[in-house]
Amino acid sequence: MRNYEYGDKWKCLLTPKIVAYLTAIHEFRGEQRLIADKHVDILVDLVQIAKIQSTGSSNRIEGICTSDAQLRKLVMDKIKPRSRDEREIAGYRDVLNTIHESYLHIPVKAAYILQLHRDLYKFEDSATGGHYKNADNVIEEEDGTGNKRVRFQTVPAWETKESVERLCEAYERIRDEEAADLLLIIPMFILDFLCIHPFRDGNGRMSRLWTLLLLYQAGYFVGRYISIEKLIEQSKDSYYEALAESSIGWHEEENDYAPFVEYLLGVVAAAYREFFDRTKTIVQYKLSKPDRIAEKIKNHIGIITKKELVQLFPDISQTTVQRALNDLVKAGKIIKIGGGRYTKYKWNWEDEQ
Repeated sequence: MRNYEYGDKWKCLLTPKIVAYLTAIHEFRGEQRLIADKHVDILVDLVQIAKIQSTGSSNRIEGICTSDAQLRKLVMDKIKPRSRDEREIAGYRDVLNTIHESYLHIPVKAAYILQLHRDLYKFEDSATGGHYKNADNVIEEEDGTGNKRVRFQTVPAWETKESVERLCEAYERIRDEEAADLLLIIPMFILDFLCIHPFRDGNGRMSRLWTLLLLYQAGYFVGRYISIEKLIEQSKDSYYEALAESSIGWHEEENDYAPFVEYLLGVVAAAYREFFDRTKTIVQYKLSKPDRIAEKIKNHIGIITKKELVQLFPDISQTTVQRALNDLVKAGKIIKIGGGRYTKYKWNWEDEQ
């Protein structure tokens, strides 16, 4: 059985690029804390949007989908799930809420991994949730022609329980020793969890939920406001490439954690940058939603569409965006170009002169 102790393994990860990520994230954490503590009320919308995006993205990575409208209603708990996909989405929503509300009270222990996995499947009438795999499984990949091949042979079923327990114990030991930066240890833990692949189903989603949980416990709260799962979905190919590269030689304890650590730190850094981009206008200028839209059009080079504005402001509804555009056109602040679905807008600089 593999030795899960981290010991000094993290020391070889201190490459210039990883150290640069660590330095940046440490600085970002301090800046974000100042903004979040001072403007809690302003950031409420970002929290809700991040929950919706995280739930949707993490499930879509595994091929579990519903419409955007249904997703929003499910995350806001306004409807009951009506299909298998929606039941699994609702389960993810509840585990995500548990992490948001109780992260300080969830020890890194095998029993809690099982409990959160059970809750992931709480709406399913199956024995999947909360139970380790009872048969060996593999990680497969499919090429462009539909041919599948085994990418990684996971830990056999009979070793799973003890492997997860040893993994959790190893994490707690190095965390308590305070010798290593947890930003290095968290990706190492997640990679080992995925290589164990302890469940018949739900391993990927559990790994992303535990990534968020461990970051929260270590004091990195950017995932509360910016969806880390969405950033992973957007870079899914890089995610799988890093995972594959770092798992080579894993059973022989010769694997290189660096590719996966570098990838995940890059995602966390990107989340912080997005947080500052989104809060810049809200926090620094405290503009209303229509004024934020006006400011964006004014500072945008060239023309812009309503669809682009909706994407830029996920916390502002399409109705509010359209109303703001209509008011700006009537006031002569912006110029409307075209009509229907091809409508575009630009700032009326002639009135500024």
